[in-house]
Amino acid sequence: MMSGPQPVEVRVAVAGEALMDLVQQADGRLQPSMGGAPFNLSRALARQAIGVAYLNPLSIDRYGRLLARHLAQEGVQCLQTAQAGQPTALALVGVDEQGQPAYTFYREQVADRAVSAQELNASCAALPALEVVCTGGLALAPADAGIYLPWLREQRAAGCWVVVDANMRPGAMPDLAAYRSHVMQVLSLAHLVKVSDEDLEALAVPGDDPLSRAQSLMASLPLQMMALTLGDRGAVLLLRQQGQLGCIAAREARPVPVIDTVGAGDCFLAGLLTRGLGQARLHGLPLARCLEQMDRQDFQGLMAHALASATLNVQRTGCQPPYLQEVIERLQAHPLQWDP
Repeated sequence: MMSGPQPVEVRVAVAGEALMDLVQQADGRLQPSMGGAPFNLSRALARQAIGVAYLNPLSIDRYGRLLARHLAQEGVQCLQTAQAGQPTALALVGVDEQGQPAYTFYREQVADRAVSAQELNASCAALPALEVVCTGGLALAPADAGIYLPWLREQRAAGCWVVVDANMRPGAMPDLAAYRSHVMQVLSLAHLVKVSDEDLEALAVPGDDPLSRAQSLMASLPLQMMALTLGDRGAVLLLRQQGQLGCIAAREARPVPVIDTVGAGDCFLAGLLTRGLGQARLHGLPLARCLEQMDRQDFQGLMAHALASATLNVQRTGCQPPYLQEVIERLQAHPLQWDP
């Protein structure tokens, strides 16, 4: 009889939505698929042997039980219990000819939003090895500011490394100006921010191109690092060390066959954190201190691991994060192209 994943120390806690994507098929049918950026990030980290806890409640309805069972099978710890009657959030998903998803969300009075900052902080306090807290996506809605802002402030004050994936959803927000303002407030609490070129446009960050926009955003925030993803053009890592800004850009050396892009950013972020936490453990340092001491070659290692993680995912249908050994094998067989 096969055993499940072996328990490991929880080093990362993730908060935010877990929902069911109802993906529209060519014949009009809706195919249910587990989703939500924080849910996907939790799975992706667990598959790369990182101890991770998912902090939000999951519904006791059919879909919620499916989400909970899947997280447990992956080795993710679930620390909150939903109250009866709170349904699982839904997202209606259409995919265009380029494989880009378009979402319509149904998230009123749902289980993953039925949580408080006090409950999130209590969960984190019960994790003695916790180093990193992550959020993003729909958790950045202004309506949930009372949940996530106090939580992030307390975790940062407690010494955790704060990671925010902007993962902008302007179509789901009724007041775009208020949404942008709130997202910027959340980003100001982060040590690492992940953004895509589309996120920067949705945030209306000034600049002539994605890199200049990312540099402008980086300069306006007290970040240690920013990851800018550019689809098939690769990614850029923007760094702040000893008060100096730098960047490292890379992409796949050969074209990659893309099935769809669902979950690619989540897998990229998981790969980045996996390599960073691995380096920190190797040197016996907290992640923040380890990053301060890394050189360019070390950061290239972070970038390579992140890109390989995302590349493996886009060659599959839906979000199917790779396992650690798959990423290692990809890196050995497919070196990256490093841009000047």
